[in-house]
Amino acid sequence: MTAEHERLAAEERREADWKRWGPYLSERQWATVREDYSANGDSWRYFPHEHSRSRAYRWGEDGLLGITDRQCRLCFSFALWNGVDPILKERLFGLTGPEGNHGEDVKECYYYLDAVPTYSYAKALYKYPHTAFPYAELIAENAKRGYGEREFELTDTGIFDENRYFDVVAEYAKAGPNDILIRLTVHNRGPDAASIDILPTLWFRNTWEWDCDHEGCSTRPFITQTQEGDFLACHEGVSLETHRDLGRYRLSQRTDEGGEEKLFTNNTTNRELLFNQPSETPWRKDAFHRYVIGGETEAVNPQGNGTKAAFRFSRTIAAGGSAVVELRLRPDENSEAGSVGDDFGKIFAQRIAEAEEFHASIGPDPAKDSEDATIARQARAGLLWSNQFYHYVVKDWQKGDPGSPPPPADRVNVRNRDWKNLYARDILSMPDKWEYPWFAAWDAAFHMIPYAQMDPAFAKKQLLLYLREWYLHPNGQIPAYEFNFSDVNPPVHAWAARRVFEVEAAGGNGDRLFLERVFQKLLLNFNWWVNRKDTDGENLFAGGFLGLDNIGVFDRSHPQMIQGKLEQADATAWMAFYCLNMLEISIILACEPDGTVNTAYEDMASKFFEHFVQIVEAINHLGGSGLWDEEDGFYYDQISYADGKSCRLKTRSLVGLLPLIAAMPLSTKTLDRLPGFKNRFEWFLRYHKDLSRHVAQEQQEGHTDYLLAMAPRNRLQRILNYLTDEDEFLSPHGIRSLSRRYESEPFRFTVGGKTLDVGYLPGESDSGLFGGNSNWRGPIWFSTSFLLIEALLRYDEYYGDAVLATLPENDSPIRLKALAIQVASRMADLFRPGPDGARPCHGGHQPYAEDPHWKDLVLFYEYFDPESGRGCGASHQTGWTSLVATLLRKLHEDSYTEFSKV
Repeated sequence: MTAEHERLAAEERREADWKRWGPYLSERQWATVREDYSANGDSWRYFPHEHSRSRAYRWGEDGLLGITDRQCRLCFSFALWNGVDPILKERLFGLTGPEGNHGEDVKECYYYLDAVPTYSYAKALYKYPHTAFPYAELIAENAKRGYGEREFELTDTGIFDENRYFDVVAEYAKAGPNDILIRLTVHNRGPDAASIDILPTLWFRNTWEWDCDHEGCSTRPFITQTQEGDFLACHEGVSLETHRDLGRYRLSQRTDEGGEEKLFTNNTTNRELLFNQPSETPWRKDAFHRYVIGGETEAVNPQGNGTKAAFRFSRTIAAGGSAVVELRLRPDENSEAGSVGDDFGKIFAQRIAEAEEFHASIGPDPAKDSEDATIARQARAGLLWSNQFYHYVVKDWQKGDPGSPPPPADRVNVRNRDWKNLYARDILSMPDKWEYPWFAAWDAAFHMIPYAQMDPAFAKKQLLLYLREWYLHPNGQIPAYEFNFSDVNPPVHAWAARRVFEVEAAGGNGDRLFLERVFQKLLLNFNWWVNRKDTDGENLFAGGFLGLDNIGVFDRSHPQMIQGKLEQADATAWMAFYCLNMLEISIILACEPDGTVNTAYEDMASKFFEHFVQIVEAINHLGGSGLWDEEDGFYYDQISYADGKSCRLKTRSLVGLLPLIAAMPLSTKTLDRLPGFKNRFEWFLRYHKDLSRHVAQEQQEGHTDYLLAMAPRNRLQRILNYLTDEDEFLSPHGIRSLSRRYESEPFRFTVGGKTLDVGYLPGESDSGLFGGNSNWRGPIWFSTSFLLIEALLRYDEYYGDAVLATLPENDSPIRLKALAIQVASRMADLFRPGPDGARPCHGGHQPYAEDPHWKDLVLFYEYFDPESGRGCGASHQTGWTSLVATLLRKLHEDSYTEFSKV
């Protein structure tokens, strides 16, 4: 057991609160839904970036690569100034949804380099230009560009030419659960000396102005300068008055050069500037901007106290040189609290070594493949750094905050109005802390697969959280995402819970209570799906966009224009998949560890088995052929009209591949452990001959094994022919989400006198549908590709050599396991350097291939161009793209049978 595993065990036993502090600060709190009190729900314009430096947030905080406690009461981050910028670099900048030619888009260069689950060590990098940050140029140039053009990035401005920038490395190491060492190292990469101001900043989230008891502190805390004589002269400190149960903390600093200033203000809104109203105090949130850049000495509090404080270090760093600031944040009652400590360097070295040991223990082994180990480590780091404090009490938000003017009357119809039960005040795994600084339910489920290898306890708690009564709607719906909790995400929670259980069980410690708690709540959610998304009871489902955004010819969440009922191949596949995962969980829970049988779960296994078969019958045969098109050999969405006629939407896309994921081998050995389920299973096969055709059976040495699958063998083979065709779905970098055949000839559909089309788009979206910030008309997505890889392995487990696939570069057919490995390898190659040193994900930006200060940095994008491998969408959506760490681990272990089952 590594030192980090020991800390995790102590945390789980509640012996030490190692996760109390972490990088839980958002990278963007401004322009989020929860900070929006407008009448029309336009969060982008209600709280723009220009307000963020002067306006106190209500529901959270943001900062530059900072940390906070798990309730976001006390925050630490740093601000920078290069002497020419119009504002301090205090938070990350990006384009809002309306400003970007493909939606919201962060315009900064920053990288999450390392972390362990307790954050006893964490490291990140920010690249800060020497010259003025091109805010206006980024806005103006992207405004000129249309949907069909590439986004204009910070690296395209030339601002990093001749290496005229600073590398700012933020590192955190814990000497104890509440003893945090901070090291800020600023490297001048340029050819000349350059000046920079570094402002390590400590502040309280504003919880006192809203008069809400649940905030943890409704009275004003304060930060003040200690009065300890010579001690202050050596290591200036800030002492914190008691803040409820947080206690008194002290921040100490040490540099080789000294020469710091101490600045104080309050984390309150500058009402004069923004609203032409009087402020309660002359010292407001934007004081440090005004003091450092504008020279307004009266902006900061001369009395040396407030709710926000910063050290200011002004440095001129020689070409190729560095400056280091060391700080320590720890409880004031510590006997050495007024000192950074002589053990500072030793603790950092120890924590770095322990982090290396931890990551090596979960693979890949850096001694065997240092490149793949680096990719996996940075993928996990991005996942860990994207945990964020998320606070949103819908009922309070809807009616307005105490102590603030009431919201506009029109706001009664504001978004999420049906979610008054939602009360979030937790650390959540986010898709991305700038472009998506809010949870998305199905994203989070995928996050927990790589997370389970690092910290299964956290993975279980996250999955359970979305099923608690303060998240799960009373009707059983899981909230989708902040912009619309009532939208519908694919039902992958049961799959994720089963996979997390299996990861832990493989180590000999399967948590049955966790699985049972999940199962009971998922029954509510399953019934919500059946009652809301299969209104005619025909077992053909319509879930709407289902996370696949623009994949359809029209917005599938609002299909009113078609004047018929939409029946979706993917929604139906997701529900069959849901059935199988609930069936597997039922079987696990029915088999007690002592060998006895829990008959209640046997009953549930029968229920989900029979429901699965009914769904399979519907998608394959309802009305003749269900959603299967015999001519093409593919599953399609379908519109059914009141007169009994129907119309197939014949686009070959991921929608028609997803039925493959609903597959589950079932062995005689398993059935023999559950005699009640076995009897009902065999009875069903005998007396429902019309339905039993959907259960494949194979005789082997005196016993029978079964395969429950949505696609029967002949249809599986036909779909595989498309999957492995490089002119259809198989690309050099993975599985396309739309067939490439639509590149030259888009699919067209006419409805209501209007012709709509779907064309192959390997990069970004060419329309504003769903905000225009994601695209499922061609690109590679790790989430769905991961499920298809798992499915191939399950089919291989059952069929073996009986079902083979043909790849263009192979002389002979290969087993489906080999195909799964091939797809996983192609996806891993997105992040591996090619012969020229370039990683495909970086899209040809030369510094990443050639410059030693760039080439080992990896970005884990939202999705990828299947032809070039270029990353698209959110550049830091390490969430489900961190699945590459799981793929790499399994590729190195060559244990793909473990990858798909216990």
